[in-house]
This record gives sequence, structure tokens and C-alpha cells, in this order.
Amino acid sequence: MTAKKEVKKSIKEAPKSATGSYSAEDITVLEGLEAVRRRPGMYIGTTGPDGLHHLVWEVFDNSRDEAMGGFADDVEVALLPGNRVRVVDNGRGIPVDTHKKTKVSALETIMTTLHAGGKFGGEGYKVSGGLHGVGISVVNALSVNTRAEIHRDGGKYVQEYKNGGKSTGKVKKVGASDITGTIITFEPDDSIFTEVVFDWGKIVSHLRLQAYLVKKLKISIFDFREHEEKFDDTSVIYMRELNREVPSMTFYFEGGLESLVTFQNRYQKPIHKNVFYVEKEVDGVNVEVALQYVDDISSRLSAFANNTYNAEGGTHVTGFKTALTRTLNAYMKKSGAGKSGNGKSAAKEIEAFTGDDVLEGLTVVVSVKLQEIQFEGQTKGKLGSMEARGATEAVFGDAFASFLEEHPDDARLIIGKATLALKARKAAKAAKDSVLRKGALEGLTLPGKLADCQVRNAAEAELFIVEGDSAGGSSKQGRDRRTQAILPLRGKILNVERARLDKMLTSTEIRALIVALGTAIGDTFDIEKLRYHKVIIATDADVDGAHIRTLLLTLFYRYFKPIIEGGYLYIAQPPLYKIKKGKEVSYAYSEEEKDKLVGGEVSLIEEVDESGEDEEESEEEDGAEDDAKKKVRANKVTIQRYKGLGEMNPEELKETTMDPEKRVLKQVNIEDAREADKIFDILMGTDVAARKSFIQSNAKNANIDI
Repeated sequence: MTAKKEVKKSIKEAPKSATGSYSAEDITVLEGLEAVRRRPGMYIGTTGPDGLHHLVWEVFDNSRDEAMGGFADDVEVALLPGNRVRVVDNGRGIPVDTHKKTKVSALETIMTTLHAGGKFGGEGYKVSGGLHGVGISVVNALSVNTRAEIHRDGGKYVQEYKNGGKSTGKVKKVGASDITGTIITFEPDDSIFTEVVFDWGKIVSHLRLQAYLVKKLKISIFDFREHEEKFDDTSVIYMRELNREVPSMTFYFEGGLESLVTFQNRYQKPIHKNVFYVEKEVDGVNVEVALQYVDDISSRLSAFANNTYNAEGGTHVTGFKTALTRTLNAYMKKSGAGKSGNGKSAAKEIEAFTGDDVLEGLTVVVSVKLQEIQFEGQTKGKLGSMEARGATEAVFGDAFASFLEEHPDDARLIIGKATLALKARKAAKAAKDSVLRKGALEGLTLPGKLADCQVRNAAEAELFIVEGDSAGGSSKQGRDRRTQAILPLRGKILNVERARLDKMLTSTEIRALIVALGTAIGDTFDIEKLRYHKVIIATDADVDGAHIRTLLLTLFYRYFKPIIEGGYLYIAQPPLYKIKKGKEVSYAYSEEEKDKLVGGEVSLIEEVDESGEDEEESEEEDGAEDDAKKKVRANKVTIQRYKGLGEMNPEELKETTMDPEKRVLKQVNIEDAREADKIFDILMGTDVAARKSFIQSNAKNANIDI
């Protein structure tokens, strides 16, 4: 029977009950905000921590847009008891008069209707980050309680919403007021989010950035979660009389993006003294760029459109990169920078800079503002407005060319930095090609290093990166040969934080890892060629193990970031203790778990060394025991502290760390690349004072086993 006939037969014999069950009655129509509650990820990206904090950003953005329009200069964000958040501004206040189309107040329309707001035309906002108009209504939909308090036209108005945005009544005037502004208080629905816990550091970091982006905007943040007695809900705006008895931060910057670049470079050594800055409007697009080169091999590019962070860049970033490369190449050729003694120009001696060359060591912030804005996706990760590209390219290109002419010393240092990057790129390419050729010739066998798995489907394959030959031996014996590969690394790998690719590739251990991964590195990196969809770092639970793990994370962050972003990098969690209670054996992965397993009702607790030897076996040879001795033995607890993976025999390692059915793995994520970048700079860079300060500030969080 042919495939075609089989299809016809299956259609003919389909039961009537199956074909008749799909009718108009099966079409679900979601009213109002119910669609948001059914599919929250479509509107806030995720129901994890990022999505939870996205609610705060959405409400704050409305207040920030008031400031961008010149209608407000104070915004307050307060974390309140009971998982509530309150955002206050001294802007115009949301209108409360009746909307002609919806027949309810403008406030209720905005709070309960998707794509409703003052950002779609008219005179509400000329520039706004929230042009989808779904922000505040989505927050309302995903909250169990929302309260809007409006001060405008001499009155104070209140409306409340319950259980996913349903209003409890019409907006009411509850008194007179001599101020203007909006106060939104909301409590996220814990049935929607995986966990409702707001991160103080994350909120402070985000709002500090917003203060840089809006000149002369004061932003205050308060944490009343453990200070309920200090919170007075009748007070309108705390920032006018700062309550210093609770954790609080206030930000106010007049320098704008220049101040932001200086702040981002606070742990770096600048190449040139002057921070470049330009702000100009072209064809209705306001372009603002600030940059400075530092003595580093990484670049830090932050992009914003209408003050919304664009993690994935967009058209304005494309325009900036094009202008940067073209301008520096033109200046090098025109100025004859790098002429040799025989008079040959640098342009002949050195090929043109590439985009990667001119980005090395660059800290830059690109910000555009435009009225008709297009983002790709509701979370606004990428700008799609085509007019932003041409405007950014023109404004930045002209201004940067003038900057180079007016600051020849700075220009010479910048050209020198890019030239060094170009030479390093060529050297790295030669070294990289050598490594890849060698890897191909050796067929990825790497005797004494990689013990590869049998499966060739990357989705099934796992690579364990283990510390030392001892752990390598145990893990090779305890692994599932079909799906699990083992790569033991000897000693601590090179600190790649400040090492160029050519130097990095001189490391035998790093070369082995690159070949094992299969993705190549640098400009030829290809995530599609990754040979294992689980790359697992398995190091000892001691200081040296933590150091090796940090070095590996730095390597992956700098050179294999797509592996982290794709969710392919993991950290193994081997147990800290083996606990024998009578004949029962358990493993504890934390001190708390150990205490719980040991319990209080035992006759004897015996700590043993890493060898795990005790006197139990010899005692069994003594022959018959009386009932009392048997009872003691039954309640005896033996605790073995594991210092390293090499101390486990293959069976123990398999059971606790490698068996997919029993092991614990932690997936490595980059929730905030800029914050991770800062921490890597501090811990792995050359600024000793900054590293010392960081360690002293965070020492209380350390878990040290002495």
C-alpha cells in the first residue's frame, strides 16, 4: 500500500465522533484581561523572577515617561509588606474624566483595557517607552490587588481592582489635594508567578540606570518589607522627607550618559581622558551617545530606545557600529597614524579595522528617542525602527570625526588601541586555525584527556568537566558511556579575563576544552556545532574547587556566551556528606540537610575522615551482641565529609553526581549580563582595591570550610 493510499484510508475511516467534536463551541474567547492571565509569558516574557520585576518596570515606566515629557521630576518606588509595591510620581496624574468610547473613566480604561493609554497619538506623550499601551493593564491583570490614587485638578481620586484587574467600583473623589501625581500600589498574584520575592539589588540597579538616562530626575527607592511600623499609607510622597530608618537609595544625575559611562568604567583604566558625548536631533529622532575606551579586551555596549533597555540591540546599534568603524578607518588613513620609518602609511602596513577591532575595550551608551517607535516583541528587547539607524549613523559619525580632530592625543590612543586589537586578531586567527587543525587530525580523541561518549546526538550527550586525574578516573568508571563524556582538567586554567585569544590558546587545558566542545571559538564560533547539550562543571567543594569553577565560568562568559544563553551550561552539586545511620546510607548536599538527616534521637555521632574508614566492620566480627549493644549500633550515625570528587568511589560518584535520576544540577543563566560583567571585572581583573572592597563587603555571605 502506498503512502498516499494510507492517508486516504485513514481519512475515510476517521470516526464521526472525532471529526464532529470541533465546532464553534470549541472556540474560546477571552474577555478583557483574561488573555493576559492565561498567557502571561506573551506580555512579560516569563513568570519567573524577570517577569515579576517586569511588573515594577512597567509601572515605573509610566512615571518616567511623565518625567521625559517634562511633567515630573520626582519618582518613588517602595517595597511594602505583603509583597506589595508602590510607585509614586509628581506628574500630571492619570485623567479621571469619562472616556467617550468606553463610557467609564479614563483611569479605569487605562487600568483594565489592553492597548489603551496616552501614547498612541494626540498630545499625551511625544516620547514614550511604552507604546504598546499594555503595561499598567498587564500589571493589573497579574495582581490580586491594585490601587490607583490620583491627585489632579485639586482633588484626590481612588479606584481599586481585585483578582486580576476587576474594578471594585467607579473611581471616587475622596478629598481635596494641593498636589498632582499618580500612586499605583499592586500585589502580584502568587498563583501566576513561581515565587513572589523582589530583589532589592536588581531594583536598585535598574532604577539607577534610569536616573542616568533622564537628566535631573530624582528617583528614590525604599524597602519597608521588614519595617511595617515605619510605613504610613496616608503620606503621599516619602521622598520629600526621606525616611532614613529603612533601607533607601536616592539617585539624581545631571551628567546623563557621560556620568553613566564614567560609572560603568569605575573599575577600569581609561585609555583616554575625555569622555566623548553628543546629543542631537535629526529628522525627529533624538540621538545621544557617550563613549570611552579602557584598557580591557571586552566591550560594553548598552542601547536604549525611549529609555527602554534593548538587550538585543537594534537599528540604532547597527547605525552606531557602522559609523564607528568607518570613522576610525577614515581617520587612520587621513592622519597617517602608524607610519613607519620608511614613510609607508599605516593603511598599507595594516589592513582596515573590522567592527570587532574598534569595539575592543569600548564602553558606550547609545540612546535614541522617537515618537513612532517599533520594538520587536512586547519586552522591547530589540529596536526595529529603521529611521533610528540613519539618524544614529549621521549624528554620531559627524560628531566623532570632529572629536578625533579636536583631541589628537585621545585620537592617537584610540587608534593605537584598535591597531593592537587588529594585530591580536590576526595572531589569534593563526593560533586558532592551528588548534582546530590539530584537533581535526587527532579525531577528537585527545588521549589522556577526553573520554568521549558513544552517542552522536548532541541533545542526548553530556560533557563533565572535572578537576584533576583522581576525579577523572572515578567519573570515567562511574559514567554512562553511551551518553556521558569526561574531560579532566589538570590544575587551574588560565585567567582569561584579560588574556587575548592568541595567549589563551597556548593553554593545553583550554585547547582541549575547545576541541571537545566542537563549536570553534572567536569569529568562527558556531553554536550549532556544540557536541553536548549539557556541559557540566564538576569541581570539588573547597576553595580551590570554587576558584577553578570561577575561572571556567569566566572562560564561558567571555568566549562561549551563547552556550550559557542557550541553557547548555550546568554546575554539578556533589554531596558534602555521606551519612550512615545504622545500615541506612544517605547523602546531604548542605549543612541544613545534614542536620535534618542526622536528627536529635541518636545514641552516637561519629565524624570520620575522608577515607570513610570506621570501626563498624571490626565490631561486627566480635560475634554476638546483647540487646543494649544492638540498640546503640542501630542508632549510631557515621558522618563522612567529602572534600573532593576524587574521594568518592565510582559507585558513589555515579549515584550522587552523575545519575540523571538522582543528581542535582544547577543551570547557569545570565539574568543581568551587565551586572555579571561588573563582577567578573572586579574578581578577575587588575583593580586590587576594588577586589578587596568587594570581598570585604561580601565576606558575610561566604561559606568557608576550614
